[in-house]
Amino acid sequence: MRKHWWQETVVYQIYPRSFQDSNNDGIGDLRGIIQRLDYIKELGIDVIWLSPIYQSPNDDNGYDISNYQQIMTDFGTMTDLKNLLKEIHIRGMKLMMDLVVNHTSDEHPWFVEAKSSQHSKYHDYYIWRKNQNNKIPNNWRSNFSGSAWQYVPELDEYYLHIFTKKQVDLNWNNSAMRQDIYNMMTWWCDKGIDGFRMDVINLISKPDDLPNDPLLEKSPSRSSLHMTANGPHVHEFLKEMNQAVLSNYNLITVGETPGASTIDAIQYTGFDRAELQMVFQFEHMSIDNDSEYGNMSTNKFNLVDLKKVMSKWQIDLNGRAWNSLYWNNHDQARVISRFGDDTQAYRVLSGKMLANCLHMMQGTPYIYQGEELGMTNIKSLQISDYRDVATLNAYHELVEIKKVLSASNMMARIHARSRDNARTPMQWDETDTTGFTNGTPWIAINPNHTWINVKQALADKNSLYYFYKKLIELRHKHLIIVYGDYSLIDPLDNQVYAFWRQYNGQKLLVINNFTKSTLNRPIMHWLHNVKIKPLISNYAIDTGDVLRPYETRTYLI
Repeated sequence: MRKHWWQETVVYQIYPRSFQDSNNDGIGDLRGIIQRLDYIKELGIDVIWLSPIYQSPNDDNGYDISNYQQIMTDFGTMTDLKNLLKEIHIRGMKLMMDLVVNHTSDEHPWFVEAKSSQHSKYHDYYIWRKNQNNKIPNNWRSNFSGSAWQYVPELDEYYLHIFTKKQVDLNWNNSAMRQDIYNMMTWWCDKGIDGFRMDVINLISKPDDLPNDPLLEKSPSRSSLHMTANGPHVHEFLKEMNQAVLSNYNLITVGETPGASTIDAIQYTGFDRAELQMVFQFEHMSIDNDSEYGNMSTNKFNLVDLKKVMSKWQIDLNGRAWNSLYWNNHDQARVISRFGDDTQAYRVLSGKMLANCLHMMQGTPYIYQGEELGMTNIKSLQISDYRDVATLNAYHELVEIKKVLSASNMMARIHARSRDNARTPMQWDETDTTGFTNGTPWIAINPNHTWINVKQALADKNSLYYFYKKLIELRHKHLIIVYGDYSLIDPLDNQVYAFWRQYNGQKLLVINNFTKSTLNRPIMHWLHNVKIKPLISNYAIDTGDVLRPYETRTYLI
């Protein structure tokens, strides 16, 4: 096992729009983040990942970039970013920026030029197809509903957009475009940033012939995103990016790779591959998806399925590549509401169980803002309260146009899985605007902020916050938690997730009860004739065979 500094870190993701507002316009900003850095440092965080802060018309909340080298005015100025970077470094932490280079905004100067003339050099920076007999080039569907093609009458051509029509896919086959991207990345690295999280980076190489999507015949409401994943030249482009930029700096890199298998991940992140260091995979985030409507689902997850996926990634990558570990991010519903129990009786217990289960695996953990508080889904909103383009488009298509789902059915799906569940403002205190702003928040605040908030968590030594802090301390102290081999106990147990870790003559036993039932398991048999040290638990330590509701334990042997 090769060792690098980024393997031993813990990352905290900030969604700037919802973290802290400093000027009371209802939108979080860079100065607001500076105000809260001590809170993040106290948690034990090593790296802060910022969702995009570049200039953007905000069709998809900053993932539609119109200028890579300017700061969105909502968030502040380049001076504010320099001050944020300085304050992060003073505290011994690092800053990872979000990099979105599969597509640009349709308001980016490149696309404005590309759309003005087929003779512009920027026209080939994007993917176009001629209009032939008024037929769309292929049947691909956008990830945000509707066709993935947009017609431009002035040119009599269609351009490709895997996401919204304002997010135009770049043509990575164009070497001049790639060089412009690398120059921009170098510009940011020279400013002193410490890494990149790369948005849907495995979509950058499209299949040359852009064939029809055969899956749409059976599931016409699904996305065609899979048609562009892990394309023919993606490794060639990433190796070139690594040589041109990444290898010249001491960076942390993680690529978002929907549709990637463990085999794909080893190609992207293998220690000898010279591409990326980690990927975000989505298999565990898809186990409760709907066969027809994808992640707009009210399905309950099956623990056996979760164990199978997590174990596959632990075992297949061991010694060959490196895992990222996450339950939450800006695109996922809150994990306590999904894999845990968000009732008042079990929210904290199940939150601790989920945290211990994940943080005791091999890989680099990512914590999403509010996860350490046990923030939950918001279930009180009407469709008019939502801001997420994916949620709004799905409702419009499935309820209002196709009428294949009732409004109440769709709202149940949205309450369960909308991305806005993760985007409600950070809950700092119990006041009306929860300490996030003194203005009107850009999106609704979760009503449960009156009892789930930072102020409450810091005052309670048994809170989820302090449990996360202890997990991070343990990871920094025990190399076995970072590097140990993983082996699963009883793959078919659909109530308890237990596994071993092993490293340099030490072992860890990690036991997680995923139910609110009291269970019996042969724990003492597993620990027979060994010397144990309890490391962490969400109940008073008990070495017996009885597992209490949502109980979690880790023993060092």
